Formats: sequence, structure tokens, C-alpha cells
Amino acid sequence: MTLRVLGVDPGLTRCGIGVVDVEKNRRATLVAVGVVGTSPHESLDQRLLLIATSIDEWLDRYEPHVLAVERVFSQLNVSTVMGVAQASGVVIAAAARRGIPVALHTPSEVKAAVTGSGTSNKDAVTKLVTKILRLDAPPRPADAADALALAITHAWRAGSGISTTGAVTTGPGSQSLTPAQRAWAEAEAKARRAR
Repeated sequence: MTLRVLGVDPGLTRCGIGVVDVEKNRRATLVAVGVVGTSPHESLDQRLLLIATSIDEWLDRYEPHVLAVERVFSQLNVSTVMGVAQASGVVIAAAARRGIPVALHTPSEVKAAVTGSGTSNKDAVTKLVTKILRLDAPPRPADAADALALAITHAWRAGSGISTTGAVTTGPGSQSLTPAQRAWAEAEAKARRAR
């Protein structure tokens, strides 16, 4: 069975959205990618309405099995965190209205899943997303590549033998994890121990 995941890199100015189909053998294929942009000169309610309307259109058009959203994390810039959290809330609510499950992934989890290192930079993520999806050109801007990376991360996690606790399971297929998936599982387990 093919798993369709819609990934969202939330933000008020640029909200990256990407849809990926991933087969049981982990082969990922691009379905669609884009960025919803809003102007900082618009009122907050109008910016959130534009994001809400856009995500509704994407959910209706592509009918994903699951939504993967970047987990809001603490930064020094509180206004940026607030904007990301507000955009995330709109996106999560849109999925909930349709009964679509939502998964949250931290940036380091996504980097580890796609590149094999939780400390990779955006260029490395974009390069590997381009390779994984067999694209002729990198998705731009970085928000679009990040949305695709979120979708890939979730699909690989869901079908890779990694449990919801982040532990690698034993048994048939557990040895077939890619190096990036093993690194992701280790990074997630380390993050959980640090909490």
C-alpha cells in the first residue's frame, strides 16, 4: 500500500506544503509542492485565513492519509515562534475537521531521517530531498523542501519498523532500515532521554 503524506513547514510569511507518496519499500515520489505566502502588511486574521483556505484546498485535492507538521520549538525570537504556532494550529485544525491524523516532528528528527544527522543544515536537507524524490531541480524555497522532508520523515517512520516510542523493533524487516532511518531513531531516542 502507498502512504500519502502531506507535510507542512508552518509559518506566517511562508508556509511550505508538500505531498509525497511513499511505497512500502520506502520509495518516495513527489505528488505536489508549494508555498503559501502571506504579507506581514496584512492583518493577522487575514493571514491565518489565507493559510486556512490554502490548506483546506490541499487536503481536499490530495486527500492525504496523514499530515506531518513541524513541531514548534523554542527560539529566541518569540514573535516568530508565535507565528509558527498560530499557523500550525490552523493547519492541525483543518486536518482534525476531516479526521486526518496529525504527526508532529522536530527539526532535528527530520534532519536525522533525511540526511542521517540531526544537525544538518537546510542545504543538506534540500539536497537529500531532491535525491530521495529523484527531482531534476531542488524544491525552492527552503520551506517547500522542508515540507517534503517532513512528509518523507513521517512515511519512513510509519513503515520502517520504528515504533511510536522511537525504539527500533526487532524481527523481520528491522535490519532493512536505511542509515538515515537508524540515525533518526537514535536521535529521537536520545531526545526522549534528555527530556
